[in-house]
Amino acid sequence: MKGAHPVEGLCELLQVSRSGRCSWRRARPSRRATQDAALSEQIVRFHARSRRTYGSPRILQDLQEQKLRISRRRCARRNREHGLQGRKRHRRRPCTTNSRHGHAPAPNQLLQRAKPTGPDQVWVSDITYVPTEEGFLYRAAIRDGWSRRVVGWACGPTLHASLALTALRKAIQERRPASDVLHHSDQGVQYASGEYRQALQVAGLDCSMSRRGHCYDNAMMESFWSTLKTEAGLDSVVPLNRCAAESIIFDYIECFYSRSRRHSSLSYLFPVAFEQQANIKDTSAA
Repeated sequence: MKGAHPVEGLCELLQVSRSGRCSWRRARPSRRATQDAALSEQIVRFHARSRRTYGSPRILQDLQEQKLRISRRRCARRNREHGLQGRKRHRRRPCTTNSRHGHAPAPNQLLQRAKPTGPDQVWVSDITYVPTEEGFLYRAAIRDGWSRRVVGWACGPTLHASLALTALRKAIQERRPASDVLHHSDQGVQYASGEYRQALQVAGLDCSMSRRGHCYDNAMMESFWSTLKTEAGLDSVVPLNRCAAESIIFDYIECFYSRSRRHSSLSYLFPVAFEQQANIKDTSAA
């Protein structure tokens, strides 16, 4: 603007003295402004490292882990100024549960079971799907109720019971649990089938099922599916084929969720670190 108008005229228009303008130009950034610039750089870096999924609470934990003193409100303000925010979830629940079958459901033992205090005491499981341009990709997963870690998962083109069985066998092979693990699922035909329940019995796992029509009985798995779809981008992008979708899921679960994503319920640790903090051997890293 000063190229088109004289400085004297601009100062007069804005009611600023020329000496005040010169002092402003010579002034160094304040200590607060310098700190904010450094914080902003760190915040942008941590947000990018989280695959643009973290909001201010988790970014705050990253900053505090670097011994940076910052309040939550200041962190949130820097996030807003840079237009950074966590991924927002879309409220929807796919219907993959067929509870109209001839198999007798198992009782819901999870309601009476105390909150787990260690690994492999409670496993929760469920099935959902991902739409692709090639058709649906179904996925089953088993999650540890204590560390929130995904201990077994599988993908396939159909909802056959073999999908859930593959996830179960992977979990058993990975964790080698004791015989008192409570395995909780919905009343879907995959979990109620004789083949699946026999596999549970052989492994010494106790079978528990949600009450019909009570999706909150398995809220931990419902929450995980919502998080995966949101943060992996599967609720906004349709993969080209099932193979591409499975690659996205593998990358999210194995590379990010279990080893890098902070959980508020785990004091903002990620599942692998939470287990290691409790001196639990990470068998998958062996």
